[in-house]
Amino acid sequence: MSGKVLVDTSSVKAIEWKDNELVLLDQRILPHKEEYVSCTCVEDVFVAIRAMIVRGAPAIGICAAYGVVLSAQSRSVFSDEAVSAIERDIEHLRTARPTAVNLMWALDVMLEELSEERRGDLSVEILLDKAKQIHSDDIFNNLLMGELACAVIGKLEQGPSSVLTHCNAGALATGGYGTALGVVRAMWESGLLERVFADETRPWLQGARLTVWELEKDGIPVVLNVDCAASWVMKNKQVKWLIVGADRIAANGDVVNKIGTYGLAIQAKYHGVKVMVVAPSSTVDMQSRHGEEIEIEMRDLREVRALSGQLISLADVDAVNPVFDITPASLVDFIVTEKGVIHNPDALKMNELFGV
Repeated sequence: MSGKVLVDTSSVKAIEWKDNELVLLDQRILPHKEEYVSCTCVEDVFVAIRAMIVRGAPAIGICAAYGVVLSAQSRSVFSDEAVSAIERDIEHLRTARPTAVNLMWALDVMLEELSEERRGDLSVEILLDKAKQIHSDDIFNNLLMGELACAVIGKLEQGPSSVLTHCNAGALATGGYGTALGVVRAMWESGLLERVFADETRPWLQGARLTVWELEKDGIPVVLNVDCAASWVMKNKQVKWLIVGADRIAANGDVVNKIGTYGLAIQAKYHGVKVMVVAPSSTVDMQSRHGEEIEIEMRDLREVRALSGQLISLADVDAVNPVFDITPASLVDFIVTEKGVIHNPDALKMNELFGV
């Protein structure tokens, strides 16, 4: 680190704790409407995560932590029965999305506060402080990862570079600033960025709806392309980096991320484009030896048959809708976390940084 003060320069605030409620920017209707949803109970948070009002692995974990606070708020005293009820709410929240490990990590952190040895001091304020810490730590980690990534990019490039990104791994998907888009923001602030090419990211169009909106809002040059134009963009637009986030990283460095990332990594390898994965250490799952051990979430087939609610195929055609795919570690050049940078990740290097 340079020792400078790290500052969140993003104008996007998607998650706020306000007046004892969790307030979320509804990402389903961006960029055309900016509306907020208030969560006042655990079920509201569960629905917000499941329905993708909030999405992105770090953001899901943060919201789940605040969901535990909402559960505690509904109890007047912390009897054994009340604590058991909060624990049941935690288990319910775990089922909202199966793949993003940050959800499980954040809930485990909150669950520790309910342990018998800490129960005598248990209060809503203690749980809220822990949730707020998870939130603020995520923002700081994103800022730090942006700086670490810029140090790598600055050593390898002679001037500003163009970047291709996929889905949305920005302030909307995190506590603030972003993982992949945090690196983009840091590159822009450091004079290392020429422009960003944003894959549209079917079927939810997170790139077209969210990434473009975020970057335009902050004045960062962005160009939208359809997913199947990625190879053309790499070949013809002097793209030097494919920078993406992650929903889970296995112990050998395999990366689970938005569907389409695997194909992009293959295309990048062919075109000599470096692949950088940016994610906090809470995304690393050292219990999964490799990507194939990780459950891949499958969503409603109607999402594939339609585009923004408009049917684009036969209504009853068979379809497949995996939310994520697995990019082998051999296709990844750099994994960047707040704990450090791994070049050409493998099981040995992962264990050196994340082993216990």
